[in-house]
Amino acid sequence: MIPLRSILFNIAFYANLILRMIVLSPIYFLLPRKKAFFVPKDWARANHWLMEKIVGTTFTVEGLENIPKSGGYILAPKHQSFWDTYALLPWLDDPVYILKRELMWIPVFGWYVAKQRMIPVNRGAKGKVMAQVIERTKMEMASGRQLIIYPEGTRRPPGAAPDYKYGIARLYRDINVPVVPVAMHPGLFWPRRKFLRFPGHFVVRILPPIEPGLDPDVFHETLMRQLEAASDELLVKTAKENPHLPLPPTAVNRLKELGAL
Repeated sequence: MIPLRSILFNIAFYANLILRMIVLSPIYFLLPRKKAFFVPKDWARANHWLMEKIVGTTFTVEGLENIPKSGGYILAPKHQSFWDTYALLPWLDDPVYILKRELMWIPVFGWYVAKQRMIPVNRGAKGKVMAQVIERTKMEMASGRQLIIYPEGTRRPPGAAPDYKYGIARLYRDINVPVVPVAMHPGLFWPRRKFLRFPGHFVVRILPPIEPGLDPDVFHETLMRQLEAASDELLVKTAKENPHLPLPPTAVNRLKELGAL
């Protein structure tokens, strides 16, 4: 049944995306930018409902009290799946992403992204271009927006050795706002580069913010240490509570290293 449910979910997921973008475009583009954000947030909620009803996948969010009540901050989640690119939108006030510039070229979708003033970047760019990205990020966050950035840059399989990029340390230093780490393992249920979706339950854990003011190197090590410790704990918990899951080799190896297999 898993392949059939996966096919049905994928059809429903993309239909939900395309139909909403088409039907709600007049409302979305006429509303002020921040008010229009209800459209992608409601889309995210609908995706959670579809995944629960079709696939049988549910999740719990822990640590919502760790999200700063006011002012800008950086949200730093683990990145394993397409799921975590939208999953937390319903709990955020006014998020902004730094994303690949190529996404801005997609018809309709790119227009949606542009209205929310997302920050496009050429991934191969360095030096002056990255300095411009940081300045643009500062401008957006000056109004209290929340920057979502993945510390490892790209999707990584659950249990993989950490590969944290230094860019988040530069942003932490230059923007001078708290960084809120988020540990989770959606990649066990929505694996990257695969169409299969697996039922079960997992936890999204929002950790206490790392306050501004640390040396960038100290911050980078602190972020990696805290986020990896929480990720290891959740990996053990998720594997134990979902024994039916076909674990990827990276997760199996890490569980063995932790003495959980």
